Order: sequence, then structure tokens, then C-alpha cells
Amino acid sequence: MSTSQKHRDFVSEPIGDKSVFELPGIGEVLGQKLKRKGYSMAYNVLGQYLLLNKDEELFIDWMKITSSANQKQAKDCFDALDSWCSAFMH
Repeated sequence: MSTSQKHRDFVSEPIGDKSVFELPGIGEVLGQKLKRKGYSMAYNVLGQYLLLNKDEELFIDWMKITSSANQKQAKDCFDALDSWCSAFMH
């Protein structure tokens, strides 16, 4: 799987206080939509990913409903969170 620089940067370090805008697949428009719904930080979206039991289909559906993300945007975000969990949650 080829990953973007944004993906590599995101999964290379702890999530800390990263903004929702630092998540791969999330640009200005989707980030603002997520912020308005209470997901201003990357860890807020990570929490939703975990609540959905790391299920790709459920998470992508949630992203589409919550932020109007398209399939690629939602999948990019899912892949980054999945990779981050593999790296930091043992």
C-alpha cells in the first residue's frame, strides 16, 4: 500500500494534541464539519474509531454521515488510524 506523506507523518509519533486537520483524508472542509460536530482533535476521531471496534465499514460509513467524506477520504483516515493503532497500541 502506498501512503501519503501526511499518513507517514501522522503515524510516526504519538497522537498528542494533533488537530483533526492533521488526519490523512481530512482537509479544510471536512475538518470544519468534524469540528462543528465536536471532533476538533485527532484523538476525538480516534475515539470514534475505537468505539466502532476498528471496523472499516462502520468507520467509513460514520465518516460519510458525519462529515460528508467521500470513500477515498474516509478510507485514508481509517488507514491512518489503523496504522497508528498498530504502531502505538500493543
